Amino acid sequence: ILEEQTQMQLEQIRKQIELLALQAQEIQKRKELSLLIYEAQLNFSPVVGQQYYLYQRKDGSNLLSLVSPREWGGGSGPFQKFLAKVQLLADHTWVEVNG
Repeated sequence: ILEEQTQMQLEQIRKQIELLALQAQEIQKRKELSLLIYEAQLNFSPVVGQQYYLYQRKDGSNLLSLVSPREWGGGSGPFQKFLAKVQLLADHTWVEVNG
C-alpha cells in the first residue's frame, strides 16, 4: 500500500509539473508574439477581445491589420507574408488565434 500511495502522489506531482511547463511555454509564446506586435506598425488603437492580422512587409518590418488574408483574396495582399491571426487579451498581451 505504501508503494502504491507514493507512486500515486509522484504521478500527481509529475502531471502538475507537466501542466506548469505547458503554461510557462504558453506565456513565453504570448510574450514573444506581443513583442513582435508592439514593434509592428499599427494605424489604429487595438481593442481588447478583437482579432487582427499580422503581416510581414517586403522590407522585413511587420504591420498589424484589420484586413484578413481572405479579404485579400486568400493571400497576403501587398505584404510579403501573413504571419498570424491574433487577439488582444485583457492583460494587453497578444495570443495567436486558430481558425
